[in-house]
Amino acid sequence: MNAAEEPNEIEVSADDAAIGRAFRWSLALLALIGVIVVAVWLGQRDDKATDDPGRTGGTKGPSRQVHSSVEASAQFVDVTSTSGVDFVHYNGAKGEKLLPETMGGGCAFFDYDRDGDADLLFVNGTSWDGSRKESARLYQNDGSGSYVDVTHVAGLDTVVVYGMGVATGDFDGDGWIDLYLTAVGTNRLLRNVDGSRFEDVTTAYSAAGAPDAWSSSAAFFDMDGDGDLDLFVCQYIEWSPEIDSRVGYTLTGLGRAYGPPTNFAGSHCSLFRNDGERFTEVSAEAGIHVLSETGQPMAKALAVRTLDHDSDGDLDVFVANDTVRNFFFENLGGGKFAEVGRDLALAHDSNGQSTGAMGVDFAWYRNDDTMGIAVGNFANEMTSFYVATADELIFADDAMVEGVGATSRQMLTFGLFFFDYDLDRRLDYLQVNGHLEADINQVQSSQHYRQSAQLYWNAGNDSPACFTPVENPGDLAKPIVGRGASYADIDGDGDLDVVMTQINGPPLLLRNDRTTNHHWIRVRLEQPGRNVHAIGAVVTVVAGGERMVRGVVPSRSYLSAVERTATFGLGSATQIESAEVRWPDGVSQSIALDGVDRLHVVRRQ
Repeated sequence: MNAAEEPNEIEVSADDAAIGRAFRWSLALLALIGVIVVAVWLGQRDDKATDDPGRTGGTKGPSRQVHSSVEASAQFVDVTSTSGVDFVHYNGAKGEKLLPETMGGGCAFFDYDRDGDADLLFVNGTSWDGSRKESARLYQNDGSGSYVDVTHVAGLDTVVVYGMGVATGDFDGDGWIDLYLTAVGTNRLLRNVDGSRFEDVTTAYSAAGAPDAWSSSAAFFDMDGDGDLDLFVCQYIEWSPEIDSRVGYTLTGLGRAYGPPTNFAGSHCSLFRNDGERFTEVSAEAGIHVLSETGQPMAKALAVRTLDHDSDGDLDVFVANDTVRNFFFENLGGGKFAEVGRDLALAHDSNGQSTGAMGVDFAWYRNDDTMGIAVGNFANEMTSFYVATADELIFADDAMVEGVGATSRQMLTFGLFFFDYDLDRRLDYLQVNGHLEADINQVQSSQHYRQSAQLYWNAGNDSPACFTPVENPGDLAKPIVGRGASYADIDGDGDLDVVMTQINGPPLLLRNDRTTNHHWIRVRLEQPGRNVHAIGAVVTVVAGGERMVRGVVPSRSYLSAVERTATFGLGSATQIESAEVRWPDGVSQSIALDGVDRLHVVRRQ
């Protein structure tokens, strides 16, 4: 059944049961109860260790059934050419080895025309000298997973920038999802006009950013609780072709190469407050500027993920920085932030070192109060996998404990995300890989330019490691020069399909042809006001005795955005025991989700 065809429409009002504005206190009580339960369980199960002796934080959740690794199977099928997607990324490279040429570009699944299915956008580069003009490409989904190029019709072919990433969100509250394209140079804010075309309103809304900046990832979110979407923009390094030429990075035997950012100065990330008719740059006064010991901008930011780690009702911001410490901006309310990455043990890896951090995602991946933040790193640096529980709020890099450390070390990881690919109620994990240098194998025999993506199956809390590598994921294992990554249900069958971009080549659009008979539901939120699509909301579903939590946060991965609909795999469960929405303003409401294997549209009155 196509989930987009017959949605279950639900209306909830402020008078519905289980509304709790004091949501933080409710979670605190639940956390206390959880601590007691875990303590009792540990006392009963002291013959089974649940913590690694070397850890400094993070506690595994309650016991449940161990799932056989035989279940760790997948079948992703490459449907790029047959789907109608003919995009090929262009980076403008002509031999100068300018660093931006190997760093883009992102992608996004979003429903631009409001017909209920996942359309697809690819960010593109262009030539440095203007001799070849390329633009982002937009593909319209017909509902079955087949796509038509509507770039020209939508007016995007006139938006020519050296593109990096994309953020999706309805910044003006008219019900249509808008776009923010980041670039080397001027960024672009594109307003969706009734699902027919995109209008460049960058200048009118003062959203360009610095004309000589290199922006990477971006995210729409309500930073100050006023009900509209503000905008966080990652800035990478202080860069120009002239600076790049002076740095002159080389590889032995290969000559000039794409070097690391260590020899480039850092930049300040940007925070734009939505003031209705314009955006106002407020990063300095908001506390987003971070200085190095020498008083210079520290950030070399490549990815951003908003999250509410302390459940206080406002969104905090994690920033993945390349070769300098990661940032965690705790939201203090009123549009003010404090950088507390070191205090939360999120700044460095398990060895106390800064990493070549690229993509990032966050999830409650154990179906309890355990939080995980995954960060993709450079080759010979394992993926960082920070773990904490709601009662501790201090993270530990548990990549080895959770099963992604050793197998990720050799890879150079960009895009990544959590998703339940087999709909068994547990969030799995995928990371997209690819090197910077086409000839890297000539100087490092263990490294390859094209690398396979890695899919990790969530084996459950009682497994020796939570995540198990999937050995045969189908066409997902095709080696590519991977960069951006996103997911959506492109064909309405309930499971999540994947797209991965690569440098100077075609993307890989992968249809999830699952072989399980697991049930599912999908939940899409709508509300009055300017944050129409409830970005920042949290949906909790209990089914089969398991509590699953999903955040409505499109911006994640690397330079990319995922669909806004939340997908819950149900395994063999055929009914929902309970469900709740915590709206972006902190109000919590119980909702009735009747029926499985369908889309539920929840409209707040």
